[in-house]
Amino acid sequence: MIIKKFTAKTEKEAIDSARAELGEGVVVMNVKPVKHKGFFAFLKTPMVEVTVALEEESEKYTAAVSAINNVIANSQMKEEEQEKSTPVTEKAEKREKKDSNSAIEEKLDSLQSLLEQQLQKPEEEKDKDDEDKDKDREKEKGKEETPEETETDKFMRLLHNTMLDNEVDEKYAQEIIDEIELVNKPNIPFDYALANIYQKMILKFGKPAGIEPAESGTKLVFFIGPTGVGKTTTIAKIASKFRVDEKKKVALLTADTYRIAAAEQLRTYANILEVPFRVIYTVEEITKALEDFRDYDYIMIDTAGHSHQNTTQKDNMRNIIHAVDDRVEREVHLVLSATTKYRDLISIADSYKDMADYKLIFTKLDETTTLGNLLNLRLYTGASLSYVTCGQNVPDDIEDFNPQKTVKRLLGGKN
Repeated sequence: MIIKKFTAKTEKEAIDSARAELGEGVVVMNVKPVKHKGFFAFLKTPMVEVTVALEEESEKYTAAVSAINNVIANSQMKEEEQEKSTPVTEKAEKREKKDSNSAIEEKLDSLQSLLEQQLQKPEEEKDKDDEDKDKDREKEKGKEETPEETETDKFMRLLHNTMLDNEVDEKYAQEIIDEIELVNKPNIPFDYALANIYQKMILKFGKPAGIEPAESGTKLVFFIGPTGVGKTTTIAKIASKFRVDEKKKVALLTADTYRIAAAEQLRTYANILEVPFRVIYTVEEITKALEDFRDYDYIMIDTAGHSHQNTTQKDNMRNIIHAVDDRVEREVHLVLSATTKYRDLISIADSYKDMADYKLIFTKLDETTTLGNLLNLRLYTGASLSYVTCGQNVPDDIEDFNPQKTVKRLLGGKN
């Protein structure tokens, strides 16, 4: 399999270049606009990047598996080298930190330092504040004085603002702060307040809910969601994980009969992994597929994104999802982009909620600097998060949802 990217002014020009170099048998896998960088980026001609694939008969599945495993092995080797380079004394210190509060401090010490620095005003500003307070006291003589804001109050306010900066909805950010203030004691240390809010937010996210094998027989896994969020690529990543890493038997199906490119893209991935692929149009066909692949561990099904107003398309998808409820264990994952506005995410979640109970997958984490929508949708829908993706590379750019890492970023920490 040859996979290559071509850039041109238009999609057609890029595809023509691909066919000129690789032949007419190329399959378009992905099309995206190229973002120019720099101050004068808006003056540059818009470009389009097209990723194409060409199958070679001589290429074997083992070669593909070997390439994937090499990437994973190199990554693990780097981690091991980094671990070896860590001073012995530092390793010993880390092993000693066993209690939960110390672990939280270690994870968030950079955040705590940042917050404390922001709380410390320059001397000139502090002096000016003192003068203003003296004037205010003179004006308010005879009146009941309101309590001054404590350092802990300022710290909690700063955490609240940090969550808002990361686009956590105001409603949820305030709820978290209110819940913490109920249990906080006056003038508690920063690390104690930080530990409380850190643990509270992790509890709100709950445990990650990745795909687990069926108790018996085949697990049917549906992927739903709007177009353009990366459903097909996400399915390929998950299928690679089960097929290559866990040696499971996987079949790939698509009910997205509206976009030929999506079906061909999934077919290409199926060929690379040497797993069965099939396009399904009706309830009867999914029943037939279940019978044909009854000895498989997972059957993963791509679906078409639908318009909120297209009731016919929604009814068809609902019928396919529930076609074999009484015959096989099933789960549904709603795939969303982390770059989508919260208001639009609510509309999307509402449009799918009457189809089936679903888990959440967020894609394109590499294209945003704020992760507030992960918490917003978790609290709005009550659905568990299963996976997050951060790039187009198959199978590398996907991981199980990590609540600790996410909360750390929401509170202003770094990865």
